This record gives sequence, structure tokens and C-alpha cells, in this order.
Amino acid sequence: MEDISIPEKFTFPFHYTPHPLTRIAADEVRSYLSTRLDWQDEICKGKMFGVLIVRTSDGGIGYLAAFSGNLAGSNMHDFFVPPVYDLLNPDGYFRKEEAEISALNKRIGDICKSDAYILSKKEYEDTKADALSSLSSAKESLKENKKERDEKRANGNLSPEELDAMIRESQFQKAEYKRLENSWKERLNEAERKVKNFDAEILQLKHERKTRSAALQMWLFRQFDMLNAKGERKDLCEIFKDTPQELPPAGAGECALPKLLQYAYLNDLQPLAMGEFWCGMSPKDEIRHDGYFYPSCKGKCEPILKHMLVGLKVEPNPLSEDVFRGTPLRILYEDEWVVATEKPSGMLSVPGKNDLDSVQQRLKQMYPDATGPLVVHRLDMATSGILLAAKDKDVHAKLQLQFETRSISKEYTAILDGVPKEKCGIVDLPICLNPLDRPRQMVDFENGKRAVTEYNVVSVYAGHARIVFKPQTGRTHQLRVHSAHKLGLESPISGDELYGNPDSAPRLCLHASKLVFRHPVSDKEIEIVSPCPF
Repeated sequence: MEDISIPEKFTFPFHYTPHPLTRIAADEVRSYLSTRLDWQDEICKGKMFGVLIVRTSDGGIGYLAAFSGNLAGSNMHDFFVPPVYDLLNPDGYFRKEEAEISALNKRIGDICKSDAYILSKKEYEDTKADALSSLSSAKESLKENKKERDEKRANGNLSPEELDAMIRESQFQKAEYKRLENSWKERLNEAERKVKNFDAEILQLKHERKTRSAALQMWLFRQFDMLNAKGERKDLCEIFKDTPQELPPAGAGECALPKLLQYAYLNDLQPLAMGEFWCGMSPKDEIRHDGYFYPSCKGKCEPILKHMLVGLKVEPNPLSEDVFRGTPLRILYEDEWVVATEKPSGMLSVPGKNDLDSVQQRLKQMYPDATGPLVVHRLDMATSGILLAAKDKDVHAKLQLQFETRSISKEYTAILDGVPKEKCGIVDLPICLNPLDRPRQMVDFENGKRAVTEYNVVSVYAGHARIVFKPQTGRTHQLRVHSAHKLGLESPISGDELYGNPDSAPRLCLHASKLVFRHPVSDKEIEIVSPCPF
């Protein structure tokens, strides 16, 4: 360890390569976890851990460790830093109030399951059905009696007394029906009143539960009084008030890195480097691999860390470096209407938030007289390969339609960190954005959009597969998710910093290598090929 240099700046937590000291610390944590046989079942199911390299006040170098959420039913364990606030403390206000809310839940459940409530609802439904049947029968009888009287009148030869008798009979029968109707109304009202008494009690308990839950949640957020390197404090409510979500999400402040930084600041330790890594199986929806490092999540941690890192010298975001400014674009195909270029890995397809150079901006400089948005489709920033553009609006619209109708054939070449079980096949997994960890996507069978990828393994070498993808749909990060997910190929694309191991290759090994389309003017089939650069 003596030949390992101390980092000059703190790790940028949302996109990083782990420092060698971070790797050593993570290996020690994993070694320690292997000795805790009582935790193995829970760890095997999947848990995020974190390490923080620190300098002590006397100049020594060490590390802190933490886990996200709780472990083995507790927030407090030797070897790991304590939580910012221990919500599992049985004597604390949170647990006591939580118990009161749980008691309300039980009362609501007891009422809903009670024989008296169930019987009252059945009695009401039975009374309603009996009333409907009785009144329908009585109404039918009224109609039959009226029909008989009308027939007698039509036949004639009725005396005035008989006509008067029929009128009185009609009036009596209508009055009888009205009395019957009122009787059933009273019985229904009484049956309904019994049900409503229960419903009102349930509603009142639910309102109390909602009010107390919301108040407890806000109280809890205020207990997370987060420090930064300058000694400034902000609770979670203050931190999140200016964010789009305005309120902290559940679990905010309980992830590994906020815990580590809080402990370091409280104990006069200087943070030097961080790393968060996964242990165990991948979750159902998100993509996590045992032993891989991952960036901090955006939804819960980004607002918190923006505050907590104030006062530290932090590495710049590597994705904000404009490394391609001025780099010539390679043109693969061009005519009067269409141009296809080869996008380098790390360059944006279209302008983003950081004013980085993009293929779109470059093409506008190259073709100043072109109309329309030019670029027809997009590639991920880390993906290289063929990018198609149009020189006028009409051609752009026609090419986009081909993409939308999936009449354009696309092929991607990739190298995987692993070998799929089958040499060829189709992955069909629905994908959507992970709202708490943008820009990551996740597999979601309820809310995801269908994503279909055809694949063929070309060759295998030293545990890596070279593969050709033919996507049938064009979802964000589709090939990366389908490669890495346990229900897909379970073999991340080499160098994938979002879903795999960024250290396995110097870049994301995914290249748009072939594109076949109908020329929107000549209607000829155009095939564009870009040799794979890795």
C-alpha cells in the first residue's frame, strides 16, 4: 500500500473509477462479511455497501464502512458506522409513534374483518335485493290490474258505480305500492345506517392514520440533520425543498455514502475517496452484480450529496469534459439528401445540459444551409457507430417514419463480460426509467414498454463473448439492460459504467456497426457498415 498515492480530490460519486485504496477497503469489508454466517441469507439476497477512505487528525489513513438501509433487523453493528438517525431504536419516538400507527392499522383491519361489519354489509345487500324483487313484483301486479281495467272499459257496458269502483281500486293499489316502497326504504335506510356507522369509524381511523403518518414522516426527515465539510447543517426537508420532487423520498439519508460522510464530519475525519459496491443477487428490477462498484443513486442521494460535498475538493464529472471539441467526424455515406457519420464513444448525439459538443452541432456547422434537426435517431453517449442524419425536413420526417415503423434494420456489435447460455435467441423484457436513479433504466413488467432484442454470439474468448445485436425496438439503454439483466443474457457489456463493470474495458464495448434503410428519395436500399473499433 505504500506505493499507492493518496487521491488529491474526492471521488465524484455519480461517475467514477474506484481508487486503489477504495478497492482494498472494499475487499476487507467483503472478507469481514464472509465471516458473519448469521448474515449470509440476507446478504445473498442483495445489499449495497460503501467504504470511505479518510485521513485522521494526526495524518493517518484508514477507512469507514457502511451499508444502505438496515442489516439483520438493525441499524447498529460493529465494524460499520451508525445511521444518521436510528429509526429502529425501540425506545425512540419514531418506533413508538410507528407502533401507534400500526395499532390504527390493526383496528381498521379488525373492523373490516369483524363478523358484525361483514354481517351488516350482507344484510344491506340482501335487503336491497329483496326490495328490488318485491317492488318489481308489485309493479308488475299494478300493470296487470291496470290492463284488466282497461280491457273492461274497452268492452263497455259499465255502470257509473263500476267505473267509480275501478278508480278507487286503482288509487288503492297505487297507495299500497307507495306504502310498500316506503316500507322498503325504511328497512334499507336502517340496514345502510349500520354499514355507514362502521364505514365512518373506518374513515376516521384512516384519516388519523394518514395524518399521523405524514407528520411522522416529516418529523423523521428533520432528524436527518446533514453536515458538510464546512460544518453547515441542513435537514432533509431543507435539502429537497428546491428539487422537482420537493419532498424527500422514503429512505433518503439511509444510503451508505451519506452515513459515511456524516460520521466522518462528526469525528473530524477528512474524506479522501469513496466507493459503493453490491453484494449478493441482483434485485428483481434493477441491475446489480455481486462485487461491482456503482455510482450513488440520483433520486435519493444526489440532492443530499450536493450539500454534503460542499467544502471538499471533488473530482470533476468525467462526462462534463468536452474532449471531442474540434475532432473531425468520419463520414460513412453522403449524398444530396442524407449523410451518415460515425459517432465516437463519449460524444453526444444531440446537445445536452452541459453544452458539450455533439454530432448534431457538428453537422449544423458542416451543412449550414440544411433545414430541420438533421440527426434522425440517437446513440447513447458511450456507444459508438453509425448515426444517420437528413439534410432537409421532409427527408428527416421520412427517415424517422422508417425508424418508427421498424423498417430500418440495425446491427450492433458488442463484447460481453461473460458468455450467454444460448448462442442465439431473443430477449423480450419491458423497460422503463428508474425514477430514483436516472438515467438508469429498469425491467418493469407493469409499467415498462416492450423491448425486444435478437442476438447471435459470434465468438467466445477468455470468458468474453463477441455478439451481434439486432434490436427490434429502440428503447433507451435497451441493449445494455438486456445484456446485463438476470432475466436477459446476464452478461453486461464490457466497460458499462451503468450496468456492469467499467474497469473491464477502457470504454463501453458497444458499436452501431450496420444500418440498412430505403432511401427516402430514390427508394433504393442503402447499406452502411462501420467496422467495429474494439
